Amino acid sequence: MAGAATPAAAAAQPPVAERIWRRFSPAQRLARFSVYLVIVAAIAASVQSVEVIPEFLADAPEQVVDLLTRMWPADWAHYPDTVHDALIETLHIATLGTLLSLVLAMPVGILAAHNLVPSTPVNLIAKLILVSSRSVNSLVWALLFVGIFGPGALAGTLAIAFRSIGFVGKLFGEALEEAQRGPIEALTAAGAPWMSRMTYGYWPQVSPAFWSIALFRWDINVRESAVLGLVGAGGIGMVLDSALNLFQWPRVAVVLIAIFAVVVVAEVVVTQVRRRVI
Repeated sequence: MAGAATPAAAAAQPPVAERIWRRFSPAQRLARFSVYLVIVAAIAASVQSVEVIPEFLADAPEQVVDLLTRMWPADWAHYPDTVHDALIETLHIATLGTLLSLVLAMPVGILAAHNLVPSTPVNLIAKLILVSSRSVNSLVWALLFVGIFGPGALAGTLAIAFRSIGFVGKLFGEALEEAQRGPIEALTAAGAPWMSRMTYGYWPQVSPAFWSIALFRWDINVRESAVLGLVGAGGIGMVLDSALNLFQWPRVAVVLIAIFAVVVVAEVVVTQVRRRVI
């Protein structure tokens, strides 16, 4: 047949090169290798700067056993007198600080949302406020407010509030920017003012995210408020600091168990509320 290739012609054709599939291109492999190299170099530099003392590291298990032996059994006689009231104060600090942060963070989050406030300078200033709030640790905020208002629960409450503004405002602003435009455009076409668009257009869409953020932040603040007393900002941390300074290890055990129990209960409460309400 004229169209059929002879065996000799087929043998003379060059072999087809086998194509090998690779997940990453050479440039991508080089970039990944560079990232891994930087991570390894950073870890090596960190290990050298930390200056871990091998003798202390080898002695750590023995010290842990000795400390737990001193803390057991826990002295529960201290709980009704000092620990309980301080624990309730810790919950008050976390709750009031969270509520205050919600009030302060909502306007900043609205100013940070470009679709609500289409002004780049205003958006940048609002985002700067949110970043500043998140960049300062709660203990540093507590030290600042203890220096201004003196030791006590007021300093702890303000520290929790100002630390939480960045967290709540950032997530609330992002939820506003991700809202669907359909209801907003319908309200705008109907001549609704800005407050009506916010109340009936944006809020129904972002309210589940807002309450989830609020509950999650309260859960975090319960944990953070438990240690603010170490710098004099009220709560159970002050009782813990006093027991540590006096080497009252059974009393320290009671405080740690109480903190652990409150954190577990707060986690359960937040989970149940989110499941039933949101």
